Amino acid sequence: MRSYSPDLTPPWKRKQTPVPEVPAEVDLVVEEVSTGFCGAVIRCEKTAQGPTVTLEDRFGKHRVFPLAPRGFLLEGKVVTLVRPSSSAPVGPARTASGSLAVPGARARVARAGRIYVEGRHDAELVERVWGDDLRIEGVVVEYLEGIDDLPAIVAEFSPGPDARLGVLVDHLVPGSKESRIAASVTHPDVLVVGHPYIDVWEAVKPASVGIAGWPVVPRGQDWKTGVCRALGWPENTGAAWQRILSGVRSYKDLDPSLLGSVEHLIDFVTAP
Repeated sequence: MRSYSPDLTPPWKRKQTPVPEVPAEVDLVVEEVSTGFCGAVIRCEKTAQGPTVTLEDRFGKHRVFPLAPRGFLLEGKVVTLVRPSSSAPVGPARTASGSLAVPGARARVARAGRIYVEGRHDAELVERVWGDDLRIEGVVVEYLEGIDDLPAIVAEFSPGPDARLGVLVDHLVPGSKESRIAASVTHPDVLVVGHPYIDVWEAVKPASVGIAGWPVVPRGQDWKTGVCRALGWPENTGAAWQRILSGVRSYKDLDPSLLGSVEHLIDFVTAP
């Protein structure tokens, strides 16, 4: 019987079986073959080193990979991801909050109800992600300078069934000053919710800003200035915020604790 030796042809000279080319559409879930990183497609970009794709795993971590041939697994099968064609059919358009977009819809006349947030940065972040939804619902967002006077502000607003008030509070954790003030507001047409962070900056996922994590700032130090120092950014909190805000493209760039709170407020204010 004739014996055959193993194939000693170098791998790069062997003829590879063709694999499907799959457009890297947003939300397509794939696995990168060399690292095993599995995630949903966030975006494709053209770079000096060639086209890349950004994936987000179930923990919100982002990784950028080149669109290399045979570089990904789709449902367990090797594929080559390619940049989506601009003329390719797409699914229903969605707003930054993930809601179905309503093309050509006009802003609704403003409701009597309002959503109050603690500061300008909070308001700008809510506008960035939920602006389209709020305009369709006719909900206006206004900002406060802190919540120390919240009970008086609520009384002045005079909430009622047709003019509900929702309030988003920073650092709403047990035992905090904010939690004590929030607990003092018991009007049935007012809802006070919040997130656990000292400032809304922290509600933006670090990966979306291009940092490993939000630094711990010692007590007694201005938090925003301390963040800039720890990250090596210029101590200009306005410029730092614009840098952070530019990394927010949709709800996927935000912590779930903020997402749930804002969605709850919108539902409360717009309820029949």
